[in-house]
Amino acid sequence: MDRHPFRVAVEAKDHDAAFALLHDEVVFRSPAVHHPYRGKADVAHLLRHAVETLEGLTYIDELHGERSVGLIFTARTGDRDVEGIDHLTLDDDGRITTFRVMIRPLSGLIAVAQVMGARLEADPVPSARNESA
Repeated sequence: MDRHPFRVAVEAKDHDAAFALLHDEVVFRSPAVHHPYRGKADVAHLLRHAVETLEGLTYIDELHGERSVGLIFTARTGDRDVEGIDHLTLDDDGRITTFRVMIRPLSGLIAVAQVMGARLEADPVPSARNESA
């Protein structure tokens, strides 16, 4: 089975191609952030920080459902090794409508949440900047 285009783009470090696959109303959920984020601009912003937070992100397997893809990864944050899955739900055109991230172990998740929190405090998502303006 062919690799999903999001995986191909991430592995090629082509962030623009990866973000082009996001639906305009995509929803991002992760235990490393406190609430769901909505919209292509906010989710792309989060994913830019995630790429920097999850050092050496490597997809090691890919699972396919009827309208979903699970991309299993390994990475490192600080001194913590993490494993996880990016679960992508797709619309009829193949655009990502829901992007769910699961991370383990708990110590790794805590490290990711701390780094992401600091990064987002320093560089908030676009909708948060608009709300504070």
